[in-house]
Amino acid sequence: MKVLVVEDDVRIADVIRRTLTESGYAVDVAHTAPDGVQAFEIETYDLVVLDLMLPGLPNGGMAVCRRIRVIDKNVPVLMLTALDSMRTKVEGLDAGADDYIVKPFHLVELLARVRALLRRSPRAHAPVLRAQGVTLDPATRTAQRAGRTIMLTAKEFAVLEYLMRNAGTIISTTELIDHAWDSNYEGFSNVVQTYIRYLRQKLTAPGEADIIETRRGAGYLINADR
Repeated sequence: MKVLVVEDDVRIADVIRRTLTESGYAVDVAHTAPDGVQAFEIETYDLVVLDLMLPGLPNGGMAVCRRIRVIDKNVPVLMLTALDSMRTKVEGLDAGADDYIVKPFHLVELLARVRALLRRSPRAHAPVLRAQGVTLDPATRTAQRAGRTIMLTAKEFAVLEYLMRNAGTIISTTELIDHAWDSNYEGFSNVVQTYIRYLRQKLTAPGEADIIETRRGAGYLINADR
């Protein structure tokens, strides 16, 4: 899952970014209203965390939210506001926000609201993903195969989740990087291959088939259940 955070306070933006990243999300950050709009126009995101008070455009976050809704009517928007007034909340919801959270907030609440919005999103697939004998629960971030629980790191979970959400489709290395890492990733080109290897080692017990297929020159595939 890929999240855009638009927050002008660098410290708060960094805390949110680290919190979401540690929970397995790929996160991009913008610090002004124009930069937030530009990022959303270029990239595809599963959710936007949007500050209300942003520099660069009249009405800041409200303007960004309205522009987002012109581009995409379905992406969940969680609005951050330091103004705990009913009028502000109503204006934010009317501008297209799906939920709001008042500063200062607890990070556990932020994560809970993010998970809830993603579960309700029209983009979301079945709450529990199943393919080739593997069960993946995004809500509890757990994986199972043949009755055993498989412990995955946040990044391993993100890669497996994207493959399972697109079961039956060959996913390229570039697409996996776009959705499981943030847009500024400039690391090793073989990082996807490395994480696929980690997943195969964890998912496959002796005597079991490898559920992740490599299609040379194309990408990776988990077949959908028939």
